[in-house]
Amino acid sequence: MGRSANLPRGLVDRFRARGDVWPDDTGCTMLHVDMDAFYASVEIRDRPELARKPVVVGGTANRGVVASANYIAREFGVRSAMPTSHARRLAPHAVFVSPNFTRYQEVSRGVMAIFRDITPLVEPLSLDEAFLDVSGALKRMRRTPAQIANLIREQVEQAHGITCSVGAAPTKFLAKLASGMCKPDGLMVVPRDEVLSFLHPLPVSALWGVGQRTAEHLDRVGLETVADVAATPLPRLRRLIGVALAEHLHALAQGHDDRPVVPSTREKSIGAEETFEVDHFDRELLRRELLRLSERSAATLRARGLRGRTVSIKVRFSDFTTITRSKTLRVATDVTQEVYKTASTLLDEQVPPGAVRLIGVRIEQLVEGDDGEQLMFDAPERGWREAEQAADQARSRFGTAAIRPASLLNQGPVRSGLNEPKPDRGDSASRPP
Repeated sequence: MGRSANLPRGLVDRFRARGDVWPDDTGCTMLHVDMDAFYASVEIRDRPELARKPVVVGGTANRGVVASANYIAREFGVRSAMPTSHARRLAPHAVFVSPNFTRYQEVSRGVMAIFRDITPLVEPLSLDEAFLDVSGALKRMRRTPAQIANLIREQVEQAHGITCSVGAAPTKFLAKLASGMCKPDGLMVVPRDEVLSFLHPLPVSALWGVGQRTAEHLDRVGLETVADVAATPLPRLRRLIGVALAEHLHALAQGHDDRPVVPSTREKSIGAEETFEVDHFDRELLRRELLRLSERSAATLRARGLRGRTVSIKVRFSDFTTITRSKTLRVATDVTQEVYKTASTLLDEQVPPGAVRLIGVRIEQLVEGDDGEQLMFDAPERGWREAEQAADQARSRFGTAAIRPASLLNQGPVRSGLNEPKPDRGDSASRPP
């Protein structure tokens, strides 16, 4: 729902704020804030010469994937999660940039701090988006929900040099739809009394839980819009798509969504994976890649003040057979060397030989970084941790290539994709908005 061109004519203009003019925002205390082309925007901010050029962030060789594309690149059809090779065909003149996750995490922390200065009820969904419940801030700040949304937009741009879009609505589902419909750098308000006027003209694919196959199935039986779903008797809808999905979609189509903002949501795992330019048998090369991935994932843990007890690896062979293996540590860790040692042992002892297409590392069973058990048992690791924290600071200041493990120096890149070491809350791509 991020492209207004696919929406009914006039709907975006009707609900989008224009300057200091917006629809009635009474009761619209659920905000969804989404950074605009986050990774690409940070790169352009840090490299002004990229302004007014198509910019694509992601794997820089043919088998990588696009992590982010600015809006100029999107005009050529480039989209997130698209293979880099396809993006190059669509926009051969674009500037392709390798991601700097340390920098993105740093900006994300600053943005989330702005949100938490306004309300403690902040539910991050990823580095670049979050739900906020501002009901408690209205009286204290003497502002309406839309005024608070505009304040957030101003503060994010002033403090970090990037823009965001905000949806304000009575529910989380509607707020997320609205933020996607007013991009980039916009504000959309869905009035409490106009929920169905906003929702019903939308295509059925706007409903969370409706993927391409479900949308096609509903279309074949004449259910093309949200209004069609709302008007369908629930017994018929159950027969068409099953009881659970039918009841879920029917409630959303009526504008019902009582989910609260949950500020205590914690990452369940953090990791990274790489897709190789060509398939590889070489175990030494695979170990080097595990070290890269362990370094990146452990740095993410340290940046977020987390540690993990379980290390798992994922290996996909050339025939697309995929296996995962894991080991639980005695105490939680955020130390690269400990993560790598465990991952490397799993590779050597539990993964059969074969042509490997993809390899990944994931750290699970996360706890807060000051966990008492860790403080009792991690004395041998402290030297490594202090060195790695110093390296984190150097990378943040001078870039990701400033400090590298010796075993990675003078080694040519063997992979094409840099897949984001993003938080994983155990949700699939169809996470509720």
